[in-house]
Amino acid sequence: MSQKDNLHATKSPSGDLGVYSKTLQYLYSQLPEYQRVGHSAYKPGLNNSLRLDAIFDHPHRAYKTIHVGGTNGKGSTSHLLAAILQGSGYKVGLYTSPHLVDFRERIRVNGQMVSEEFVVDFVEKYREQVEPIMPSFFELTMEMAFLYFAEQKVDVAVIEVGLGGRLDSTNIILPDLCVITNIGLEHTQYLGDTLPKIAAEKAGIIKPNTPVVIGEAGDDDVKQVFIDKANVENAPIVFAETIFADFSTQKINKGWRISTSEYPNLLNSLSGFAQEKNTKTVLAAVSELKKIGYQIPKEAVYDGFANVVQLTGLMGRWQVLQEHPKIVCDTGHNAHGIRYIVEQLKSEKYDKLHIVFGMVNDKDVNSILSLLPKNAVYYFTKPSNERALNENILAEQATNFGLHGQSFETVPQAIQSAQKNADENDFIFIGGSSFVVADALPEFI
Repeated sequence: MSQKDNLHATKSPSGDLGVYSKTLQYLYSQLPEYQRVGHSAYKPGLNNSLRLDAIFDHPHRAYKTIHVGGTNGKGSTSHLLAAILQGSGYKVGLYTSPHLVDFRERIRVNGQMVSEEFVVDFVEKYREQVEPIMPSFFELTMEMAFLYFAEQKVDVAVIEVGLGGRLDSTNIILPDLCVITNIGLEHTQYLGDTLPKIAAEKAGIIKPNTPVVIGEAGDDDVKQVFIDKANVENAPIVFAETIFADFSTQKINKGWRISTSEYPNLLNSLSGFAQEKNTKTVLAAVSELKKIGYQIPKEAVYDGFANVVQLTGLMGRWQVLQEHPKIVCDTGHNAHGIRYIVEQLKSEKYDKLHIVFGMVNDKDVNSILSLLPKNAVYYFTKPSNERALNENILAEQATNFGLHGQSFETVPQAIQSAQKNADENDFIFIGGSSFVVADALPEFI
């Protein structure tokens, strides 16, 4: 069990804390979790998911679904769509991963996390039936979400892809809409070592006769992969980059002011630079949903963008944790995402930049380090995760790119040192991995 979940379990007022804590321990220790242990937990293919789904009598068929994949931005896109649908009067399930502080963040209905009691009861009731299948952590928690959504009688569930697309556990659903946010180099050992190869894996979620929205296609070769797959499946395809001739943006203090002919003066409260692209993706998705019969009033779109954090509990996306000195965290963890973060750091005003940075050991470390600003004081650290890259190795590799600083064994230690060294007009950024952010958040919330 992660340090964050254990902290939550000891603080929660509900139920038998010992039983809930032991249930999480079982899920983490008995079922391999990719986010925690990496390659040994990766189980490509849908066989396990299909077998589990049969045990639970295919619960995802009881409600509508929307499938969201891509390299970056799929979490923000999923939360924004859920917020908009919620504001439209739908009862909305939301399944995302990984969690940051509390396991239950993965499974929400109208923004509320699944109860501890449901998690405990699910494992107790189905443990003997599912153990012979030897599912991964992701496979079983996905099915837990599907069953919970059915029991809660949701109208629609937004389902975020875990890893890839074609062979991802979630690819057993038959959604009303597929969304692919963008394509970047990630998990190349599983998905391929070129953008078109990765695009082909992501395109695996495109279903027959089902509309698909592509957020950022990138180069022409990637775009063609999506077009070819959509043609094979007879799936209507929309490229969000190309359909808004009148799309304009303005960066404001707390987010973005977006204007289109249909949505003038639309406030996106998520302030990361990547949200400009995510906004196009979400608006294109809303347009497609309306075409197939979803009732989504304009007010719900405005409210969803303005209040996504309050409506869904989204955390870790250019999240301001403190002012004076300003402290921001972001879960961007690959070169595609780090580029946005570096651009945003350039736009901030500060006297000195402090960066608390850690990574996991299966990322392309050199590609990411080569992007980071040299005019910063670094606090190299490692998250509390079995895949964590040793902070001293990270610091040593960083010197090859002109990045210098001290090493710290834990994220809280690194943050405390940065806070001690920073003046009130300085800026502290915390990131490099979702797990660094997960370790940081309890220090502020």
